[in-house]
Amino acid sequence: MPKLISCGKELIRINPAGNKIEYSVTAGRSWSTRYVGSSCGTFIDLLEYGRELIALTSKGVYYSVTQGRSWSSRYISSSFGEFQSLADGGRELLMQTSKGLYYSVTAGRSWSRRN
Repeated sequence: MPKLISCGKELIRINPAGNKIEYSVTAGRSWSTRYVGSSCGTFIDLLEYGRELIALTSKGVYYSVTQGRSWSSRYISSSFGEFQSLADGGRELLMQTSKGLYYSVTAGRSWSRRN
């Protein structure tokens, strides 16, 4: 199931077919490709966080300030196991992995394990 978020007047989703970020300005009736590529890894989850889009990928945490047109690496580590999901915890960003729950108070620049 593709991850779907509302971002301003757009809907933005991950389309796993071709590893694409797509957007709709027609409430989901039609979709256009905004980003396609493999340099970030496979997109797993997507979250609007402040003025950024944060993506969890098979390679780590990436961010976009261009509504998903381009992506930059924020945090890459293999020590967390398999990345599974992201959530906005209010004052912190939460990341679920195969090795547990992690949190970040630095918008994903550094992570600590939640016990």
